[in-house]
Amino acid sequence: MPDSPHHPDHFSRRVPDGDNRERLVCNSCGFVSYENPKVVVGSVCTWNEQILLCKRAIEPRTGYWTLPAGYLEARESTADGAAREAWEEACARIEIDALLAVYSIPRMSQVQIIYRARLISPDVAAGPESQAVGLFRWEEIPWNDLAFPSVRWALTQFDAVRDRAAFAAHGNPPGEHGE
Repeated sequence: MPDSPHHPDHFSRRVPDGDNRERLVCNSCGFVSYENPKVVVGSVCTWNEQILLCKRAIEPRTGYWTLPAGYLEARESTADGAAREAWEEACARIEIDALLAVYSIPRMSQVQIIYRARLISPDVAAGPESQAVGLFRWEEIPWNDLAFPSVRWALTQFDAVRDRAAFAAHGNPPGEHGE
């Protein structure tokens, strides 16, 4: 609605009083529309010694393999979001075990929260955002066809703690700033 006082056409990018960086500010009332990072939630899900991967049916990176993950919804816990994404992308019911990693990806304005989880059943199927899903043994993972660097990070960090009951959550690997 163009006549709404908060219509995007009524905003300009400037430094609001008392701030130190440019923001979107309403020209009529001074309301500041903050642009905050998106939170991505997902999990490394296993059944016995196999890891669940999803072949993307949507951009970006259609046709490449990834973990079940996606954007956190409003008023949703990160664990609930990870479980929802596993269901939506792989028709997988999971049990969250531990927080595996928190990645900072500033170039994409993302924070990724990845859990370690167990599949409740090996019965998985491609959801609407997946071309295919599969359970892969470590040596079968399609390393050259992974969709994103953070998928490789999570798998590698999962491997380092797969047999440990307790561990500190990982962050970006050394030298990987997500830029």
